[in-house]
Amino acid sequence: MLPLPDHCTLCPRTCGADRAAGKRGVCGAADQLLVARAALHHWEEPCLSGDPNATTGSGTVFFTGCALGCCYCQNYAISQQGLGKAIDENRLAEIFLELQEKGAQNINLVTATQWLPWVTAALDEARRRGLRLPVIYNTGGYETLETVEALKSYVDIWLTDYKYASPALAQELSRARDYPAVADAALCRMLRQTGAPVFGDDGYLRRGVIVRHLALPGHVNDSLAVLRRLAQIRKETGIPFLTSLMSQFTPFYHAEEHGLGRRITTYEYRKVVEEAIALGLTEGYMQEKSSAREEYTPPFDLEGV
Repeated sequence: MLPLPDHCTLCPRTCGADRAAGKRGVCGAADQLLVARAALHHWEEPCLSGDPNATTGSGTVFFTGCALGCCYCQNYAISQQGLGKAIDENRLAEIFLELQEKGAQNINLVTATQWLPWVTAALDEARRRGLRLPVIYNTGGYETLETVEALKSYVDIWLTDYKYASPALAQELSRARDYPAVADAALCRMLRQTGAPVFGDDGYLRRGVIVRHLALPGHVNDSLAVLRRLAQIRKETGIPFLTSLMSQFTPFYHAEEHGLGRRITTYEYRKVVEEAIALGLTEGYMQEKSSAREEYTPPFDLEGV
């Protein structure tokens, strides 16, 4: 396993926590790996999890903690309240192999950067023992170039958010004024790592980048700015990617305190979809408006851990 940082800079917060001594970083992580759930997940994009009624799915591992800490996070119990079970890298490797045995189409690592030393060690061990599935890195997009580079030989598919175009909005909702610049640079590096999307004969994505954007109520103009920037990145890099527009926002956690006490309207979401079409961002997915429901949040009951 990589040595634990005594001055942590794994994420753009660069908080400098001495995690080797058990100190917690801004992300909430210290020196003990915490995982909240490991199970087949059926509600990712179809090229990742397949038919929601199928017995297979995406082998999703939800990690405890998060560098962003968005005020509206639907997974707040694990991202900001510390829910999770302590395990080591050997158990994590076993979890990856168990998911493969259950029929997972991929290994889907959700918010894993704060645990990078454990994750890479577990992937090395699992591959040595027969793991053959593509690895998805499911991230809020707030990643340093160094972390993206460190994952080059581990990640096949980047499933990344591009949350905000406005630094002010990023500061208000995620306390991360630098989010647009950081996410922009990280996305460009991810694209250059994986190249254009590659699909298997079964229709599952095997390599590439999916960029998610969650449209927020009252902030359609920022969503439009995000889409314009994504179109520019596609042009600048010359590398295609899949876009996933999401309408599932539901007021969770401290959302109401920041003016996000309602779901997005049909009119608001239609404006976002129309802009994506006008910009040619049509390779990918657009959620149905009915996706804004609490049941899309999985139960964090330590299943599979």
